[in-house]
Amino acid sequence: MVAGITLDRQVVFWLAALAVFVLILWLLGQVLLPFVAAMALAYILDPFTTRLERLGVARAIAALLTIGLVLLAFIVMILLVAPIIFTQLTGLIENIPNYFRRIQALVADPSRSWLGRVLGEGVAGADTSVSDFVTQGLGWLTAFIKSLWAGGRALISILSLLVVTPVVTFYLLNDWPRLVATVDRWIPLPHRTTVHSIAQDINTAIAGYVRGQSLVCFLLACYYAVGLTLTGLHFGFLIGLMSGLLSFIPYVGSMSGLLLTLAVAFAQFWPDFTWILVVSGTFLLGQVLEGYVLTPKLVGESTGLHPVWLMFALFAFGYLFGFVGLLVAVPLAAAIGVLTRFALRRYLESQLYTGAEPG
Repeated sequence: MVAGITLDRQVVFWLAALAVFVLILWLLGQVLLPFVAAMALAYILDPFTTRLERLGVARAIAALLTIGLVLLAFIVMILLVAPIIFTQLTGLIENIPNYFRRIQALVADPSRSWLGRVLGEGVAGADTSVSDFVTQGLGWLTAFIKSLWAGGRALISILSLLVVTPVVTFYLLNDWPRLVATVDRWIPLPHRTTVHSIAQDINTAIAGYVRGQSLVCFLLACYYAVGLTLTGLHFGFLIGLMSGLLSFIPYVGSMSGLLLTLAVAFAQFWPDFTWILVVSGTFLLGQVLEGYVLTPKLVGESTGLHPVWLMFALFAFGYLFGFVGLLVAVPLAAAIGVLTRFALRRYLESQLYTGAEPG
C-alpha cells in the first residue's frame, strides 16, 4: 500500500511539473527564445568545453574559446553563403511561375499522355490558376514563418537573439557542472538511483539524436549544395542547403527536397533525360549515404525516438509555441518517450498487471 501511494505521488509530481513547464512555456514564450536557444547550444557544446577543461584549460576560458569558435564559424559562413542564398532565393521565387508553366506544358503534350496520367490531369488544365497557385503558396509560406516567429515578435528581435544567446550560452557552459550537481542534490535520496537511470536514458536519446542528426544535416547540406551545383541545376546551391537542413524532419524533409529537385530538373533539362537522371542520381546517392552510412554511424539506433513520434512532436510543439516549440520539441519528445517506457515497465512489474498477491 505504501509503495502504491509513493508511486501515485511520483506520478502526480511529474505530471504537475510537466503542466507547470508547459504553462511557463505558454506564458513566457515571447521572451524565452534567446534562453532556450542558449540552453540548446550549451547542451550541444558542453562535451567540447569539458574536453578542453580536461586538457588543463580553465572552465571559463574553455567556455569562452568554444563560444568564440562557434561565433567565428557562424560569421564566416554568413559572409560566404548569405549572398549566394539571397540571390538564388530571389531568383527561385521569380522563376516559380515559369517552372510551373513549363511542367504544365510537358503534361499537356499529347505525345506524352503517360506523364499526364502519372502527375494528374488537373495539372495540365490549371492554366488560369498559375498566379493563384503561386500567390497561395507564397502566402502559406509567409503565414508559416510568421506562426513560427509569433511567440517572440513582441520583445524578441534578431539583434537581441544574436546578442543575448551567446552571453547566456557562455554562462551556462561555465556553470554547467555546478548546475548539474545542484539539481542532483535536489533529488530525494530514496529515488536518486531511479532518477539517475531515467536522466541517463533521456540524455542518451537527446544527445544521440540532436548532436548526431545535426551533424548529418550539415554534411548532407554540404553534399547536396555542392553536388547539385556541379550538375548545373538552377539554384542547386539553395535547393541543396534546404534539402540537407530539412532532413532534420524524418521523411518529410527528404521527400520535400526530392520533389523540389525533380521539379526544377524537369523544367530546366527536359527533354534531355541524361541530366535529369544525373540530378536524380545525385540526390538518391545522398539518401543512400544518409540511410546506410551517416545516420547509423552518427545517430545510431539507441535514441529511442520513433520517426512518427518525432514528426508529431515537431509539428505539434511548433504549432503551439512557435520557434521556441521547435527548439524544445526533440528534448521533450525524448523525455516523454523515456518516461512512458519507464511507466510501462513499472506497470508490467506491478500487481495490477501480474495479478500476484502481495508477499
